[in-house]
Amino acid sequence: MQTHCDLTQLHNIYQDDAIVAIHKPAGLLVHPSAIDRHETQFAVNLTEDLIQQRVYPVHRLDKATSGILLFALSSAYARHLSEQFLSHQIQKNYLAICRGWIADSGVIDHALKYKIDPIAEPNKKPKPPQMAITHYQCMATCEVDHAIGRYPSQRYSLVKLRPKTGRKHQLRRHLNHINHPIIGDVQYGDRHHNHFFNELHSYHRLYLAATALNFTHPETQHPIELTSPLETSFQNTLNALDWQPK
Repeated sequence: MQTHCDLTQLHNIYQDDAIVAIHKPAGLLVHPSAIDRHETQFAVNLTEDLIQQRVYPVHRLDKATSGILLFALSSAYARHLSEQFLSHQIQKNYLAICRGWIADSGVIDHALKYKIDPIAEPNKKPKPPQMAITHYQCMATCEVDHAIGRYPSQRYSLVKLRPKTGRKHQLRRHLNHINHPIIGDVQYGDRHHNHFFNELHSYHRLYLAATALNFTHPETQHPIELTSPLETSFQNTLNALDWQPK
């Protein structure tokens, strides 16, 4: 499954003299990668074209993940924000559609081994498993009359995720670890359920979106919360299902 990138979904969410935040569509890389050498468009360059100013990345989202992406507008502001990310002072909220009915809320405390990419990181040495913590809350559930295997109907959960740490593919690996993989995840998910969701609207995407960031503004030192709407493909799929609030 190749993620389709709808560049019409890229837009400016917030901007001042120190920062800019955009909505990154699913399928768009944040910056050039040795893994995806064929790609020619990146969030960094597109944002610079959008605001006619240089931007400095301070964090990243997986290519397949949509949602809020924050940039600094100077190297000094970038250092300030990067330190907040590294020290886990920034609160990140995500929304995901998962297979099965997940418990109302809980914490996934499961160390993750760093996965070295042989193409992008040929000289990187293996590391021991790193602490990884994710808080989750089930927002709604649904059941769909559609046979997969020996089950005549399928159950799904809409889950709010708040990672305390920021390991590679943490949310996707953690949800798979508790047997509730995120829909559309070709690496850690369930291909049968992925194919079913692809058929709903022909959207080939990961149902994981970064919806909010809470941090200290690098210039004013005041707390700030930025939020991002869901991408149209994500929202249309939500609307197509009969969700029951928890």
